[in-house]
Amino acid sequence: MKTNPLMPSNDRININVAFGFWLYLMSDCILFAILFATFAVMHNRTFGGPGASDLATLPFVLVETLLLLTSSFTCGIAMLAKQHQRKNLLIVWLVITFILGLVFVGMELQEFIHLIHEGNSWQRSGFLSAFFTLVGTHGLHVVIGLVWIIVMIVQVCIYGIDRDVSTRLTCFALFWHFLDIVWIFLFTFVYLLGGL
Repeated sequence: MKTNPLMPSNDRININVAFGFWLYLMSDCILFAILFATFAVMHNRTFGGPGASDLATLPFVLVETLLLLTSSFTCGIAMLAKQHQRKNLLIVWLVITFILGLVFVGMELQEFIHLIHEGNSWQRSGFLSAFFTLVGTHGLHVVIGLVWIIVMIVQVCIYGIDRDVSTRLTCFALFWHFLDIVWIFLFTFVYLLGGL
């Protein structure tokens, strides 16, 4: 591979990291596309159990949506603080993003517990299996993002906003915004259209 003598080696590493992370996001797109396709196939496979229209509590899910979209906004503000090397401000906005994401996950768990308590677990029907898998996979990604925020806060406190930490923060922001895009599709197809 040819190297550019005018480009410092750290920039090449960051470009490789960014390219690798985009490849990861594309593989995640494929994963979610498969889960959405499975949900579409299983949408009417309720076997006497509840369907999407029975599960949809739109005001509750709308609050979840607003929380996640607001966390995307606060993540964006954190990245602006990173660009301006405002370490303390960056940490504050990452903490706010973490809190919003944590409340989102808590609400999603509450929804799952409520469904299971009513006898509507993932084992009841193909529809519920697809629902729990799709929504749960997104929730798992949010949990991974929350752990990532904690790691980034620690790294910013220890190392400041150096080139490596900045690259990791950029990758995190891409990941977090990607989760918001997936949730918008999930909210639309599972809760809005599914509830019709």
